[in-house]
Amino acid sequence: MPPKKIVAGNWKMNTDLQDAISLANTVIEGAEQMKAQAILCPPSLFLDPLVKLTAGSAIALGAQNCSFAEKGAFTGEIAASMIASVGAKYVILGHSERRTIFGEDNLTIQQKVSQALKNNLIVIFCCGETLEEREAGRVEEVITRQITEGLPTVIENPASNIIIAYEPVWAIGTGITASPAQAEEVHRFIRNLLKQQFGQIGADISLLYGGSCNAANAAELFAQENIDGGLIGGASLKAADFLTICKAFA
Repeated sequence: MPPKKIVAGNWKMNTDLQDAISLANTVIEGAEQMKAQAILCPPSLFLDPLVKLTAGSAIALGAQNCSFAEKGAFTGEIAASMIASVGAKYVILGHSERRTIFGEDNLTIQQKVSQALKNNLIVIFCCGETLEEREAGRVEEVITRQITEGLPTVIENPASNIIIAYEPVWAIGTGITASPAQAEEVHRFIRNLLKQQFGQIGADISLLYGGSCNAANAAELFAQENIDGGLIGGASLKAADFLTICKAFA
């Protein structure tokens, strides 16, 4: 089973309800010509209406985060079971903004991944190095630690339940993109790392590139052997750009 082609839009803390509905409607209208599985990850408040809106379409819905806990006295948190209960299928975990702004460490992220998998959500697991770590030659060390410590040791059907998104922190929201060669080099390393961790099935896990991936550079990035799609930030807030990215596969 070859890795699935996927383009996920991370809307982050953007849109109000009417914006979200309008954006999703435009993406639905252009979905027939997509060459990848398209996933929209709006603010969690909008998941329920957007799941209903996209029902019967080619668009899937995902959350941007979930709690490490199953339930309980965690004011403001959203449990994986809650996300699953409204019909969303995916959840983004380990994003660099969660790691840096909210202080999430690899153990916390692993607990979140476990909760997501327990509730039959497909995890979009983010990893990536800072500019300082890249300049110090620590890219492989950082990626290895994030993946081996952030993912559970045993995952049932990892190729079906886990997606890895490589997002170099220095390229997120900066307009600076890793060159196709730089991105491919790290993706190839991740592919081999996943085979070490999960056996040959690790080769079938979809690997996405994130970090200022946009309508202008997506085709060149997606042409690389080990890049199976993208986790898209700012460009996913413009329906025309997002649709162009979803069609950017050779």
